[in-house]
Amino acid sequence: MPDAPARMRIVIAEDHYLVREGTRRLLEDTGEVDVIAAVGTAEELLDAVERFRPDAVIADIRMPPNHHTEGITAAHTIRASHPGIGVVVLSQHANEQYAFDLFQQGTNGLAYLLKERIGELEELLRALREVAAGRSVIDPRIVEVLVGSHIRTVDAPLAQLTRRELDVLRQMAQGKNNRNIAESLSLSESTIEKHVNSTFSKLGLVEESQLHRRVTAVLTYLRYGPNRAP
Repeated sequence: MPDAPARMRIVIAEDHYLVREGTRRLLEDTGEVDVIAAVGTAEELLDAVERFRPDAVIADIRMPPNHHTEGITAAHTIRASHPGIGVVVLSQHANEQYAFDLFQQGTNGLAYLLKERIGELEELLRALREVAAGRSVIDPRIVEVLVGSHIRTVDAPLAQLTRRELDVLRQMAQGKNNRNIAESLSLSESTIEKHVNSTFSKLGLVEESQLHRRVTAVLTYLRYGPNRAP
């Protein structure tokens, strides 16, 4: 019989004990994850990463000492020091500024999910796999909030996009490739590619890696909130 796939080695950082231990239990019960450390502060998280070198980390966005954006700061530190370690940041709210702060230094190996995803194990596991592989994920519910606010801003870059291009952009933000998007929208893959390229052009994205361009398209939402001038 072939060997079973290796379990992901994960560190959890969450200052609420019950949430931390509940998340540990849920993940370990899947049989796909080994939680090698569960800590309550950003400082302890960084120490655990240095000691255990996990495949990925789950970090609450707010942790002691200030309960502000310690999770984001820790994520940046981890990605800078250990680019092979992915980080999933969890937040209670679909806060566009948090998402922008998280991704503004780079997108590879980072995910921003709502905390309720703890109860949706397949989504959480998918995010862990994606960041461990160096890819990026933004919670689709966050994207929906951002789309809903930004398409009402007439001068925002998204006002240039057609409804179909917005549909494709939503799907991109969920981490789907062109084939998956084509299947979801019942269109050909070549049609999706045309919409993707048109979206990049309208948003004025520079030529860079395909992954960066796709995630940067989503980040355009974050740069033009309803209360900011473009």
